[in-house]
Amino acid sequence: MTVTYARADMGAVDSTYAWMRLVVALVLGTIGSVGMWSYVVALPPVQADFGVLRNLASLPYTMAMIGFAFGGVAMGRLADRYGVVVPAIGGTLLTAIGFFAAGLAPNIWILSAAHVVIGFGCSGTFGPIVSDMSHWFRKRRGIAIGIASCGNYAAGAIWPPIVQHFIVADGWRATHVGVGVFCLVTMIPLALMLRRRAPVEHVDLAGAGAAHGSLGLKPNTLQALLAIAGIACCVAMAMPQVHIVAYCSDLGYGVARGAEMLSLMLGLGLIARVASGSIADKIGGLGALMIGSTLQAFALLLYLGFNGLTSLYVVSALFGLFQGGIIPMYAVIVREYFPPKEAGVRVGIALMFALFGMALGGWMSGAIFDLTGSYRAAFANGFLWNLLNLAIVGWLIIRSRTWMSGRLAAA
Repeated sequence: MTVTYARADMGAVDSTYAWMRLVVALVLGTIGSVGMWSYVVALPPVQADFGVLRNLASLPYTMAMIGFAFGGVAMGRLADRYGVVVPAIGGTLLTAIGFFAAGLAPNIWILSAAHVVIGFGCSGTFGPIVSDMSHWFRKRRGIAIGIASCGNYAAGAIWPPIVQHFIVADGWRATHVGVGVFCLVTMIPLALMLRRRAPVEHVDLAGAGAAHGSLGLKPNTLQALLAIAGIACCVAMAMPQVHIVAYCSDLGYGVARGAEMLSLMLGLGLIARVASGSIADKIGGLGALMIGSTLQAFALLLYLGFNGLTSLYVVSALFGLFQGGIIPMYAVIVREYFPPKEAGVRVGIALMFALFGMALGGWMSGAIFDLTGSYRAAFANGFLWNLLNLAIVGWLIIRSRTWMSGRLAAA
């Protein structure tokens, strides 16, 4: 493979500076991902305030995921062209504006529109950061991507209890405005610390094609398969993540217990993200994705069998450990089978469809609950979607082995 470098500072790759940059990116991503999780806690009081059904009350979350999904592609394109600072600062401004608008929303429709802006803004500190960090590491790229993506889950572990505390103390409207102010004050200085451009700008496309071959598929065909797989796994993933707070409230355990389970789930997911990155460095992104998806399906079955308070804590912990590393593996796979100069856009597209899955799963689970009066059918629905993901990933793994065997025989 012919590698073309645009800069001579290749010593920065895998360097001390690269690790320091990763820490800054992790903190920035943790703050910037607040909009991914704040509404999960706000859903019950918002539903009570506006007097709407559960599926309509879930709409702001769905719209945030849609905003995040479309924003990921746009922000990824900006990152490929201008570096990570432009999408990070632009995303910060949009996030703050969205939270201000949410705090003033007079109805569920305006609140939903505000969450589109929040989601779009949050995308500026996720996909672009992940793709940027993939350029700064070679030997430990999988771990670096896993850690960079941990900001999203660290936000899920840290923010829900904080948001819940302020909602109880000051109401959900004042809490949203306060979050917007906090993002403005903290995120812009952090983004400016990432001004140094990545040392590796691109790999020659023809060389990349000769080395990887996209598994013998056309690049856009492989991207489409990853998109479908992402939708399927994230519809399944959304059921516990989006509705665990409401589920605990319905079971009589209270909103606070549900928020604790969500924090536990996402906190342990951090371990899974780093572990999956390490596994991907050894067996590749597809293999690591297969492991995570299989374990996620098992955890969904456990939710069907247990609904006691203690058992829900245990199952939620296992769910976090099992599924936490799934999303970063799509970024790893993109870096394995597509040229780095397309990393921002390709990662953005992969994440866009994964977020479509989260949006669809969050809404679908609420709709199933309204139809059946129970979350059991919603958990079963998630499991079936998970099987679709396993089928696609399994086929790609078989395809990769067949493709490599054919190339070795031809050589």
